[in-house]
Amino acid sequence: MLKQLLAAFVIALCSSWVQAETFDHSLWDTLVKSHVVPIQGGSSTQVDYGALQQNRANLTAYLETLSALPRSRFDAFSKPEQLAFLINAYNAWTVELILSEYPDVESIKDLGGFFSSPWKEEFIPLFNDKVSLDYIEHDLIRGSGRYNDPRIHFAVNCASVGCPALREEAYTGSQLEKQLEQQTMRFLTDSSRNRVSNGSMQISSIFKWYRGDFEAGWRGSNSLSEFFGLYKHALLWSEASIAALQAGELDISFLDYDWRLNDTQ
Repeated sequence: MLKQLLAAFVIALCSSWVQAETFDHSLWDTLVKSHVVPIQGGSSTQVDYGALQQNRANLTAYLETLSALPRSRFDAFSKPEQLAFLINAYNAWTVELILSEYPDVESIKDLGGFFSSPWKEEFIPLFNDKVSLDYIEHDLIRGSGRYNDPRIHFAVNCASVGCPALREEAYTGSQLEKQLEQQTMRFLTDSSRNRVSNGSMQISSIFKWYRGDFEAGWRGSNSLSEFFGLYKHALLWSEASIAALQAGELDISFLDYDWRLNDTQ
């Protein structure tokens, strides 16, 4: 009996240690707090790439910590810790990609190889492999089946004006739920990207590209209207528009995406 109790204690202790294990994102946290600037009342942000270029050694140091993480240790993280790691990794390597050509870049779409987009360039050393931004987002985050959370689309940042805000702090496992909720509401309250006009929802193209993610039943939402209805309290719409949204009476159209660099300059 004593051996069984001891074994159970050891298992419980190891389990608690694994669940409590975290990754240190403090370098990234310092960088974004110093170089990301809120605009439009905080619904969006710009990045001071010029200042980041001068501080690139710290970014390089952070990227090296990401690359050094063994896949086995990542798999031992809690799901929120894993997702925070992947979101930060995506955002940090996107910034690195911009800085590789800055200041001679007006849009992230100008980068990449002759026959490939910047999102397909395999320049990221991760989990003992060379991967792309697309791989992080579409395979590790969206395609893994581990997370199934459409709010990630308001957390990963593509370095463009049309993107949801690059958050002014690092994502962490312990704060991830709150951070994703805040990011979602920031984006939805931006009437330049999500609004009602002439009886139609005019919303970001993000909802067109990833419509399936928003209609997959997360929190009971099986349509774009139902997803927006979850955040009706955050929408800067009239009462009549909110009522029409809940009644499913609004047509949907998608706004053109602004791919200009989200630079402070």
